[in-house]
Amino acid sequence: MKDVELILTHPGGSHKDEFLACCLLAARHGVPIVRREPEQEDLDNLAVCVVDVGGEHEPTRRNFDHHQFPRDHEPICALSLVLMDLGIYEDAKAFCDWLEPAEWFDTRGANGTAKWLGVSRDIVFKLNSPIDVSLLRRFAQAERLEAGETLYEVMQWVGQDLIDYVKSLRERLEYIAEQGEVWELEKGGEKFNVLYMPRTDPMPAEPSSGLPRYADSLELPDGIAGLVYPDRRGSGYGMSRHNDHPKLEFTRIESEEDVHFAHARGFVAKSSATEVERLKALVLQAWG
Repeated sequence: MKDVELILTHPGGSHKDEFLACCLLAARHGVPIVRREPEQEDLDNLAVCVVDVGGEHEPTRRNFDHHQFPRDHEPICALSLVLMDLGIYEDAKAFCDWLEPAEWFDTRGANGTAKWLGVSRDIVFKLNSPIDVSLLRRFAQAERLEAGETLYEVMQWVGQDLIDYVKSLRERLEYIAEQGEVWELEKGGEKFNVLYMPRTDPMPAEPSSGLPRYADSLELPDGIAGLVYPDRRGSGYGMSRHNDHPKLEFTRIESEEDVHFAHARGFVAKSSATEVERLKALVLQAWG
């Protein structure tokens, strides 16, 4: 297919969906972004990505609009369509908790989104960030953006970070599946599960990265109560609650000789211990 030469989206007010869609395309192609109504020749030009405008979703022609979908169509926005074209939509929806609410807000509005979330309408607006406001306002004011301009560079950062996050997390989850282990522990007749990640060589910069997401994906009947993972600042291990499980209280082990840190609120601790049996014993001691 012909190389992309231009990203085209609508003028006027800007929303998160087309802004993020353009961020992804800017990161992928590095071409100018123009904000105007498309002509038919734009829709027919394979070198032009037409985003959130134009009345058609034809990825083979690089046209990514959702406004022509039926009223009862599942919530899908321009960002969704671009993520699909990049082949990362399913992972993005699984890993980016903000994506589905963004789809709902763009296609169903504040009232519909609030009802779907089970909250009052004002809660939706209380979650607005001044970062969103400023970036969308500046984007709405622009008619053309090119590489080297501040906003364009920021958009490329956002797009590339999103792509990298989704792809690296998928790789990380696959790595955890290969290396990780679920401990089935029991204390006082009560059984619980802990996800353990051994020390590997090389060790990831963030050894605990991806563990909560992987723990949730296991969908065990009793769930995962805690996590044990290599301490990135030492040769031992960190231990923490998963989903703030109330039965794990790590202040119970703060006096142990091989425990050098236990948070006062009890949700995390660090130990110089490296032997699996000792780590299991510490977790069992923290359970109650």
